[in-house]
Amino acid sequence: MDDLEKDLRDLAAWLETPDPPDVTARVRARVAAPRRHLWRAYAAAALAALLVAVLPPTRAAVADAVGGLLRFAGVSISPSSGRPAGTPSPLPSQRTSGLDEAQRAVRFPIRVPAKLGPPEQVLVADPDATGAHRVATLLYRGGALRIDAFDGRLNLSFHKETVRPDAEWVQVNGDFAVWVANPHVLSYVDRAGQVRQETARLAASTLIWQADGVSYRLEGDLTKLEAIDVARSMT
Repeated sequence: MDDLEKDLRDLAAWLETPDPPDVTARVRARVAAPRRHLWRAYAAAALAALLVAVLPPTRAAVADAVGGLLRFAGVSISPSSGRPAGTPSPLPSQRTSGLDEAQRAVRFPIRVPAKLGPPEQVLVADPDATGAHRVATLLYRGGALRIDAFDGRLNLSFHKETVRPDAEWVQVNGDFAVWVANPHVLSYVDRAGQVRQETARLAASTLIWQADGVSYRLEGDLTKLEAIDVARSMT
């Protein structure tokens, strides 16, 4: 697989494709139209395909292309609808745990960043019927810095609302990641796919990435380069 094909496959993770509309009448009208109109349509389609092929997945290209349907590593990002009201609730059935106990409570490996060392506190949340928890959280700096780990391959786990230019493509260990520079609304998405509005809170700058099928959110008072450095140190 060449680099372009890999980039396009990674970019597909951002796109939620709606059901196609019925275009029968439109196609019939195009067939009946003069050939010069068809030529213009083909030229426009070719230009669009060329732009997709040559444009890197920068924040401008992606934001303009998908218009509110960003989805990456189990996190969706949409335009902001305003600040959350009230005090946010914790994630479902959230509890404190030791690191070893947390590893036994989830079905994915919990990695610890060498740059930060052992966490001050560990949380697990949202167990299923078998007791397997869906999210593990590592807390640092009195909770001001956090890393959420979860399996983001199967369905959404978090929903962000932000001003779109704040969402930017970056890289972690050669793979795509997303950097959200400014404070934004964060809500938990439950196992049924519903956004839990009672969990909505104002989150700090965040880096989102995946490694070996596990999705991560690093949130706190970090610069983009500092966040990427922490993510690269996850072992």
